Amino acid sequence: MAAWSVTPDGLAIAIRLTPRGGRDSLDGIETLADGRQVLKAWVRAAPSEGEANAALIALLAKELQTSRSQMTLTAGAGARLKRIVVRGDAEALAAQLQRQLC
Repeated sequence: MAAWSVTPDGLAIAIRLTPRGGRDSLDGIETLADGRQVLKAWVRAAPSEGEANAALIALLAKELQTSRSQMTLTAGAGARLKRIVVRGDAEALAAQLQRQLC
């Protein structure tokens, strides 16, 4: 399974988040032990009171050149593995994400 997929609303992205990572950045694709692929992300924020999730959404908004209001955390609010849906043109969002990772 790819790290992101097209949905009727936009683009769904599977993410492995590392809070307190020392930097805010996307760090490529990782394959988990079960074969799923996830986008690796690092944020400086601590994993308390939703700070790391908010920092992740801000990072994705910046990298995808979209607003934070277009993003919804649909799974993994308290876990390292998360799923975020970005509303908008899925093909354009996927192309922008691919450019950021190259």
